[in-house]
Amino acid sequence: MTGTKAKQRTVKDTKDLSKTKDEPKKTKYWEPLTEGVKWIEKYGENLENFFERLPEFISTFIATFAIFTFGATLRGEWVVILVTALKQWSGHTQNGTDSTAELLELFTSRNLKMENFMTIFIGAHVVSMSMYFLIGGFLHWYFYLNRRHVAKEWKIQPEKWLSPELERHEIMVGTFSLLVTGSFSAFLACYIYNGNPSTIYYQFDEYGWWWFFLQFPVIFLYQDYTTYILHRLYHTPWLYKHFHKLHHKYKQPTAFSVTAIHPVEIMHVQLTMCLPLFTIPVHWASFYVIAIYVYYHGIIDHSGINFKAQWWQPWQPDAEFHDQHHEFFHCNFGFNMSLWDRLHGTMRKTYRAYTEETFHGEAPELDTAEGKAILAQNPDLIESKVLNEEIPEILNSIKKTS
Repeated sequence: MTGTKAKQRTVKDTKDLSKTKDEPKKTKYWEPLTEGVKWIEKYGENLENFFERLPEFISTFIATFAIFTFGATLRGEWVVILVTALKQWSGHTQNGTDSTAELLELFTSRNLKMENFMTIFIGAHVVSMSMYFLIGGFLHWYFYLNRRHVAKEWKIQPEKWLSPELERHEIMVGTFSLLVTGSFSAFLACYIYNGNPSTIYYQFDEYGWWWFFLQFPVIFLYQDYTTYILHRLYHTPWLYKHFHKLHHKYKQPTAFSVTAIHPVEIMHVQLTMCLPLFTIPVHWASFYVIAIYVYYHGIIDHSGINFKAQWWQPWQPDAEFHDQHHEFFHCNFGFNMSLWDRLHGTMRKTYRAYTEETFHGEAPELDTAEGKAILAQNPDLIESKVLNEEIPEILNSIKKTS
């Protein structure tokens, strides 16, 4: 048996040599940012054999759990959750400040306590980066490599894929932005750990049980609506050109795209989301339950996979909602609720010619001369799965004349 295998390897090696004998030798470069993905690709066959033996619901559960863990650890907020939980379990029952005067005094004094910062800083980045590459690489293999041949069954844009160059680009940008947001999370965790003033509290009934439960929808609505506003703000011409356009390089987003955002923009969003920690009484658990929910769906929305909202999430749009934002640019600005787009008229309208140059959620109709001219000038729109389902006759007529 061993001799047969050795013989097979010898034959295989001979074939490989015959293929490459006349080819010029290529220089190999080590790309540390993509080594996690490469590892998954290298050992993908073994993983595939393993998953083939599992019932489908188990492998689906593993993928879902991986996405959840990815979202929970991505920006380093796990370390903030850890230190606040430790303060809860250690018997800390008072909130960080009794009045806004103490907050003002803090920022005008030199008494900021930041002990153990480097330990928290290193821990935050080690975990976040590990999850980004290991779980991100797993998700990339599970869907984009293992199931590529059946893309029509799961991919929102089954005929379109990011180029290898753009995949590397999104990982590089995503890694850098992750370093920025992870550093802020480490600072925030250390700040809370050392008992500096904030409006976080730890005893569940400190402000009454009614407020403990009410703050869940309050925080969720605040974060989702302010994110919608900021997202629209970065879709105005100047800010889009100088900041947000970077994120829209990925017209077919993947899980790695979730942090592939300009560091100025991603920090702007993160700071805005953390404002309740310093403005209203917030129990640490409710705040971070919402944060993890938001990050988890950030992964889902950028995955390019046709995930559907669950029955208990009537407010949550399907993943296709945000995927169409990447495909059509200046529409569908919301994330965990489509309500804001419906209220403000920025929902993607059918039979409209959206492009990167049509700002403010507006676009000409596709069956007008202007709309047809835009279609003819944008091949991506002609190949769009969504538009081919909506206006096949118009697209076919343009294909014939082009």
